[in-house]
Amino acid sequence: MKIKLIGFSSAGCSLVNKISEGLSSKGNECEAYGKCTFVSECSVIPVTQTLHAWTEVAFQDSDAIIFVGAVGIAVRAIAPFVKTKVADPAIVVLDERGSYSIPLLSGHIGGANTLAKIIAEMIGAEAVITTATDINGKFSVDSFAEERGMYISSMACAKDISAYILEKGNVGFKSDFPVYGQLMNGLVSADDGDIGIHITSNDAKGPFCKTLNLIPKTTIIGLGCRKDTPAENIEKLVIKVLKSNELSIHSVKSAASIDLKMNEPGILNFCKKYGLEPEFFSKEELECVEGDFSESPFVKSITGVGNVCERAALKASADGKLIQKKVAENGVTVALVSEPYIVHLDK
Repeated sequence: MKIKLIGFSSAGCSLVNKISEGLSSKGNECEAYGKCTFVSECSVIPVTQTLHAWTEVAFQDSDAIIFVGAVGIAVRAIAPFVKTKVADPAIVVLDERGSYSIPLLSGHIGGANTLAKIIAEMIGAEAVITTATDINGKFSVDSFAEERGMYISSMACAKDISAYILEKGNVGFKSDFPVYGQLMNGLVSADDGDIGIHITSNDAKGPFCKTLNLIPKTTIIGLGCRKDTPAENIEKLVIKVLKSNELSIHSVKSAASIDLKMNEPGILNFCKKYGLEPEFFSKEELECVEGDFSESPFVKSITGVGNVCERAALKASADGKLIQKKVAENGVTVALVSEPYIVHLDK
């Protein structure tokens, strides 16, 4: 997690350093800043531009921002940049004495609630949590999905789910994957009903009258293409193949190909559009992948291996299964691997 911290007094900057060191020791990437009269004495990075300018940059390149000072300062600083609960970084505010740790923005999806609790435990503060599902001990669908890396099909529906749980009672819960653990407070196992949550790889499904689909990342795409193939051609075939397998693009975990294609604009632009981290493997690595593949003498003459997409998809997966062998169209080849998944309710 990339975290930026800022203090507005000597005491605040001292606390910023303490929190930064603690969070860094937990594997986070932290940058400690200060904007106060005696900042040169505080062992933090001095903020010479306006707070508005500093916050604008922090909003763009940070997963979380921690303000140590008055809540009003933080509110005014972030107000011009707040967009949506999906896009905004986590915002946490602490007083300079470190008595209270307050998640101000993106409590669930951004992880501000969790971050505030971690900081509170670290420095002996009290975490002030105000989100309704948390204070009432109810199931929080956005926290549940975020912690498990699931895609939320509709934030509006997620809001309706939370409101229903708080005001009326349980919502239905159905999963296409194995489930381990007991259902949380607010959920009841059901195959249909008025409103509910469906954990699935296919966002076209909807067992409830109002269904919120939560989609785990379980699909790996293997890609091959001719030189300078447009991203649009790659996207068109990928979507087509996913649809024929009843899979959502949001179920895709990664895309893989041979290292000869690591600078191929079409593949890189396709991955960028869908937020995928492409993986590239050498001919030797792909040759070591075991399986019954759709070999092509022509592809082997170009790349040194008779099948790129099937082998690459399997290589990118630890224990996945090839569910779609090579499909070719307009200079693009696509294969799909599906990884096993268990819904851990007690995570």
